Amino acid sequence: QVQLVESGGGLVQPGESLRLTCAVAGVLLDDYAIGWFRQAPGKEREAVACISHAGSRNPGTYYEDSVKGRFTISRDNAKNTVYMQMNNLKAEDTAVYYCAADLAPPTTIEAMCIFGKWVHWGQGTQVTVSS
Repeated sequence: QVQLVESGGGLVQPGESLRLTCAVAGVLLDDYAIGWFRQAPGKEREAVACISHAGSRNPGTYYEDSVKGRFTISRDNAKNTVYMQMNNLKAEDTAVYYCAADLAPPTTIEAMCIFGKWVHWGQGTQVTVSS
C-alpha cells in the first residue's frame, strides 16, 4: 500500500523559504512520478510541480508558471523521498500543499501534472506566507 506523508509546511514571511518533504512508503519510489499540488481556500486544487519517474521515456520536471524560478522539485530515490524547495515565497503561495504519486505514467510529465488522474495522495501540509 502506497503511503505519502508531507512535512515542512509552516508560517513564513514574504521572501522567505521552506522545503517541503514527501516521504513515500510501501513502494519503490523509482517507479513513481511525483507531483506537488496546492489548494488555497475557496480555490480549486492546482498543480505546482511534478517530476517524472526513473526510466521515463520523457524524463523531466514541470512547473506551474507562477513558481518557475522560485520552486525546485527533486527526488532522492535512495531515501524514497521527494522534496520541493520553495524560495522567495509570496502571499499567494499560501495553501495546503499535497504530494501525489502515480505508477510510471506513460505521458509526459507536463501532461501528467496538468491533466493526470493521480492515484495516491498525502494528507497535506499547510503553508502560510504572511507578514
